[in-house]
Amino acid sequence: MSQEQWTAVDRYITDHLVAPDALLEAALEASAKAGLPAINVAPNQGKLLMLLAQLHGARRILEVGTLGGYSTLWLARALPPGGRIITLEAVPKHAEVARENFARAGLSDVVEVRVGSALETLPQLAKEGQAPFDLTFIDADKVNTAEYFAWALKLSRKGSVILTDNVVRKGGIVDAASTDANVQGMRRFYEAVAAEPRVSATAVQTVGSKGYDGFSLALVTGGPA
Repeated sequence: MSQEQWTAVDRYITDHLVAPDALLEAALEASAKAGLPAINVAPNQGKLLMLLAQLHGARRILEVGTLGGYSTLWLARALPPGGRIITLEAVPKHAEVARENFARAGLSDVVEVRVGSALETLPQLAKEGQAPFDLTFIDADKVNTAEYFAWALKLSRKGSVILTDNVVRKGGIVDAASTDANVQGMRRFYEAVAAEPRVSATAVQTVGSKGYDGFSLALVTGGPA
Protein backbone atom coordinates (compact mmCIF):
# COMPACT_ATOMS: atom_id res chain seq x y z
CA MET A 1 0.00 0.00 0.00
CA SER A 2 1.20 3.51 -0.76
CA GLN A 3 0.23 7.12 -0.12
CA GLU A 4 -0.84 7.34 -3.77
CA GLN A 5 -3.28 4.48 -3.31
CA TRP A 6 -4.65 5.86 -0.05
CA THR A 7 -5.25 9.20 -1.77
CA ALA A 8 -6.90 7.51 -4.74
CA VAL A 9 -9.26 5.60 -2.44
CA ASP A 10 -10.16 8.80 -0.58
CA ARG A 11 -10.91 10.42 -3.93
CA TYR A 12 -13.10 7.44 -4.91
CA ILE A 13 -15.01 7.65 -1.63
CA THR A 14 -15.47 11.39 -1.98
CA ASP A 15 -16.57 11.16 -5.61
CA HIS A 16 -19.29 8.66 -4.67
CA LEU A 17 -20.42 9.78 -1.20
CA VAL A 18 -19.56 13.46 -0.75
CA ALA A 19 -21.47 15.76 -3.08
CA PRO A 20 -19.58 18.71 -4.60
CA ASP A 21 -20.16 21.88 -2.61
CA ALA A 22 -19.17 25.33 -3.81
CA LEU A 23 -18.97 26.87 -0.32
CA LEU A 24 -16.70 24.16 1.05
CA GLU A 25 -14.50 24.32 -2.04
CA ALA A 26 -14.35 28.11 -1.77
CA ALA A 27 -13.21 27.81 1.85
CA LEU A 28 -10.33 25.55 0.82
CA GLU A 29 -9.40 27.87 -2.03
CA ALA A 30 -9.43 30.92 0.24
CA SER A 31 -7.27 29.12 2.80
CA ALA A 32 -4.75 28.10 0.15
CA LYS A 33 -4.68 31.60 -1.32
CA ALA A 34 -3.96 33.04 2.13
CA GLY A 35 -1.07 30.61 2.60
CA LEU A 36 -2.65 28.56 5.39
CA PRO A 37 -1.15 25.08 5.79
CA ALA A 38 -3.12 22.34 4.02
CA ILE A 39 -3.77 20.37 7.20
CA ASN A 40 -7.57 20.56 7.25
CA VAL A 41 -9.57 17.35 7.43
CA ALA A 42 -10.29 15.57 4.15
CA PRO A 43 -13.81 15.91 2.67
CA ASN A 44 -14.86 12.39 3.69
CA GLN A 45 -13.55 13.08 7.21
CA GLY A 46 -15.47 16.36 7.31
CA LYS A 47 -18.66 14.57 6.38
CA LEU A 48 -17.97 12.00 9.10
CA LEU A 49 -17.78 14.84 11.63
CA MET A 50 -21.10 16.16 10.36
CA LEU A 51 -22.77 12.76 10.57
CA LEU A 52 -21.46 12.11 14.09
CA ALA A 53 -22.77 15.49 15.24
CA GLN A 54 -26.13 14.78 13.60
CA LEU A 55 -26.34 11.31 15.14
CA HIS A 56 -25.63 12.85 18.52
CA GLY A 57 -28.18 15.62 18.03
CA ALA A 58 -25.61 18.24 19.00
CA ARG A 59 -26.94 21.77 19.46
CA ARG A 60 -23.84 23.37 21.01
CA ILE A 61 -20.44 22.49 19.58
CA LEU A 62 -16.96 23.51 20.70
CA GLU A 63 -14.01 23.28 18.31
CA VAL A 64 -10.41 23.67 19.44
CA GLY A 65 -8.40 24.63 16.35
CA THR A 66 -10.16 26.50 13.55
CA LEU A 67 -7.54 26.95 10.82
CA GLY A 68 -9.57 28.18 7.81
CA GLY A 69 -12.86 26.89 9.17
CA TYR A 70 -13.30 23.91 6.83
CA SER A 71 -14.17 21.41 9.57
CA THR A 72 -16.25 24.10 11.27
CA LEU A 73 -18.39 24.42 8.15
CA TRP A 74 -19.02 20.68 8.15
CA LEU A 75 -19.97 20.71 11.83
CA ALA A 76 -22.25 23.71 11.31
CA ARG A 77 -24.26 21.71 8.79
CA ALA A 78 -25.19 19.27 11.53
CA LEU A 79 -26.76 21.92 13.74
CA PRO A 80 -30.52 22.24 14.13
CA PRO A 81 -32.14 25.71 14.04
CA GLY A 82 -30.82 27.72 16.96
CA GLY A 83 -27.63 25.64 17.20
CA ARG A 84 -24.26 27.28 17.72
CA ILE A 85 -20.53 26.63 17.42
CA ILE A 86 -17.70 28.32 19.29
CA THR A 87 -14.35 27.69 17.60
CA LEU A 88 -10.96 28.63 19.07
CA GLU A 89 -7.99 29.72 16.96
CA ALA A 90 -4.57 30.86 18.15
CA VAL A 91 -3.42 32.54 14.92
CA PRO A 92 -5.17 35.81 14.04
CA LYS A 93 -4.55 35.38 10.29
CA HIS A 94 -6.22 31.96 10.34
CA ALA A 95 -9.17 33.36 12.27
CA GLU A 96 -9.58 36.17 9.73
CA VAL A 97 -9.72 33.71 6.83
CA ALA A 98 -12.17 31.52 8.74
CA ARG A 99 -14.48 34.44 9.48
CA GLU A 100 -14.54 35.33 5.78
CA ASN A 101 -15.42 31.71 4.96
CA PHE A 102 -18.23 31.71 7.52
CA ALA A 103 -19.60 35.00 6.21
CA ARG A 104 -19.59 33.65 2.65
CA ALA A 105 -21.57 30.63 3.88
CA GLY A 106 -24.06 32.83 5.77
CA LEU A 107 -22.98 31.41 9.11
CA SER A 108 -21.60 34.46 10.90
CA ASP A 109 -24.53 34.32 13.35
CA VAL A 110 -24.01 30.60 13.98
CA VAL A 111 -20.23 30.39 14.40
CA GLU A 112 -18.28 32.44 16.93
CA VAL A 113 -14.50 32.59 16.46
CA ARG A 114 -12.38 33.36 19.52
CA VAL A 115 -8.75 34.28 18.94
CA GLY A 116 -5.97 33.47 21.37
CA SER A 117 -4.26 30.56 23.05
CA ALA A 118 -6.86 27.89 23.76
CA LEU A 119 -5.37 27.45 27.23
CA GLU A 120 -6.54 31.02 27.86
CA THR A 121 -9.84 31.00 25.96
CA LEU A 122 -11.06 27.68 27.36
CA PRO A 123 -11.02 28.93 30.99
CA GLN A 124 -12.81 32.06 29.77
CA LEU A 125 -15.61 29.92 28.34
CA ALA A 126 -15.99 28.25 31.71
CA LYS A 127 -15.99 31.61 33.49
CA GLU A 128 -18.73 32.88 31.18
CA GLY A 129 -20.92 29.84 31.82
CA GLN A 130 -20.84 28.73 28.18
CA ALA A 131 -20.94 25.06 29.15
CA PRO A 132 -22.13 22.47 28.59
CA PHE A 133 -21.25 21.64 25.01
CA ASP A 134 -22.83 18.57 23.43
CA LEU A 135 -19.81 17.84 21.24
CA THR A 136 -16.20 19.00 21.20
CA PHE A 137 -13.77 18.52 18.32
CA ILE A 138 -10.08 18.89 19.24
CA ASP A 139 -7.75 19.49 16.29
CA ALA A 140 -5.12 21.97 17.43
CA ASP A 141 -1.45 21.77 18.44
CA LYS A 142 -0.70 18.26 19.64
CA VAL A 143 1.61 19.20 22.51
CA ASN A 144 -1.29 20.52 24.60
CA THR A 145 -3.95 18.01 23.56
CA ALA A 146 -4.15 16.44 27.02
CA GLU A 147 -4.87 19.87 28.50
CA TYR A 148 -7.47 20.59 25.81
CA PHE A 149 -9.14 17.30 26.62
CA ALA A 150 -9.25 18.16 30.33
CA TRP A 151 -10.94 21.46 29.55
CA ALA A 152 -13.32 19.85 27.07
CA LEU A 153 -14.38 17.48 29.83
CA LYS A 154 -14.97 20.37 32.22
CA LEU A 155 -17.14 22.03 29.58
CA SER A 156 -19.14 18.88 28.87
CA ARG A 157 -22.10 17.11 30.45
CA LYS A 158 -22.95 13.47 30.90
CA GLY A 159 -23.65 12.24 27.39
CA SER A 160 -21.38 14.74 25.62
CA VAL A 161 -18.93 13.51 22.99
CA ILE A 162 -15.28 14.58 22.63
CA LEU A 163 -13.59 13.86 19.29
CA THR A 164 -9.82 14.27 18.91
CA ASP A 165 -7.89 14.20 15.64
CA ASN A 166 -4.33 13.09 14.78
CA VAL A 167 -3.96 10.64 17.66
CA VAL A 168 -1.74 8.07 15.88
CA ARG A 169 1.05 10.24 14.41
CA LYS A 170 2.06 7.70 11.72
CA GLY A 171 2.36 5.08 14.46
CA GLY A 172 4.71 7.21 16.52
CA ILE A 173 2.56 6.91 19.64
CA VAL A 174 4.01 3.47 20.38
CA ASP A 175 7.53 4.90 20.70
CA ALA A 176 7.99 5.93 24.33
CA ALA A 177 11.47 7.26 23.54
CA SER A 178 10.32 9.51 20.69
CA THR A 179 11.84 12.99 20.69
CA ASP A 180 8.87 14.35 18.70
CA ALA A 181 6.96 16.76 20.95
CA ASN A 182 3.75 16.02 19.05
CA VAL A 183 4.10 12.30 19.68
CA GLN A 184 4.81 12.87 23.37
CA GLY A 185 1.82 15.23 23.53
CA MET A 186 -0.43 12.52 22.17
CA ARG A 187 1.01 9.92 24.53
CA ARG A 188 0.13 12.25 27.42
CA PHE A 189 -3.36 12.55 25.94
CA TYR A 190 -3.81 8.76 25.92
CA GLU A 191 -2.61 8.55 29.50
CA ALA A 192 -5.04 11.26 30.55
CA VAL A 193 -7.99 9.58 28.84
CA ALA A 194 -7.06 6.16 30.20
CA ALA A 195 -6.93 7.55 33.74
CA GLU A 196 -10.24 9.42 33.46
CA PRO A 197 -13.15 7.44 35.00
CA ARG A 198 -15.78 9.83 33.61
CA VAL A 199 -15.33 8.83 29.97
CA SER A 200 -15.57 5.71 27.84
CA ALA A 201 -13.24 6.06 24.88
CA THR A 202 -11.64 4.37 21.91
CA ALA A 203 -9.43 5.33 18.99
CA VAL A 204 -9.13 4.09 15.41
CA GLN A 205 -6.29 4.22 12.91
CA THR A 206 -6.97 5.82 9.53
CA VAL A 207 -5.23 6.07 6.18
CA GLY A 208 -6.11 8.41 3.33
CA SER A 209 -5.16 11.59 1.55
CA LYS A 210 -3.91 12.97 4.88
CA GLY A 211 -1.59 10.00 5.41
CA TYR A 212 -1.52 7.52 8.27
CA ASP A 213 -3.10 8.78 11.48
CA GLY A 214 -6.29 8.30 13.50
CA PHE A 215 -8.90 9.84 15.74
CA SER A 216 -10.42 9.14 19.12
CA LEU A 217 -13.98 9.30 20.38
CA ALA A 218 -14.81 9.72 24.06
CA LEU A 219 -18.30 9.57 25.54
CA VAL A 220 -18.73 11.42 28.81
CA THR A 221 -20.35 8.93 31.14
CA GLY A 222 -20.01 10.79 34.43
CA GLY A 223 -20.72 14.25 35.75
CA PRO A 224 -18.26 16.93 36.86
CA ALA A 225 -15.58 15.94 39.35
